[in-house]
Amino acid sequence: MTASGAGPTGARPVPPPGTAVRDTARDRVGVVVGHEGPDLRLRPLSGGREWNAGPEHVRPLSPAELLRARVAEANARSRQEPAAAERSGTGRGTGRSPGDGAFSGQG
Repeated sequence: MTASGAGPTGARPVPPPGTAVRDTARDRVGVVVGHEGPDLRLRPLSGGREWNAGPEHVRPLSPAELLRARVAEANARSRQEPAAAERSGTGRGTGRSPGDGAFSGQG
């Protein structure tokens, strides 16, 4: 090992599980959840479908990059929630339209 933590061939050290990383081959951010053969197994920060990435294409995120990625995911979730709530019937209103008698005293 060298002082930088790289192995004798100059390869980067493999991040341990739980490390937030960027997959530079796919330009995606994820968390290392394990190893599958020579590859790392990653999943999105907020959960979801996992993918494999070669260790040569993965680098740890800086604190600023991690914060930026988490804010971006929170913003994406906030834009999706109203539509998801309406589809599930938990959105605003009663789910009844004015023409169904609910507002005319006929209901």
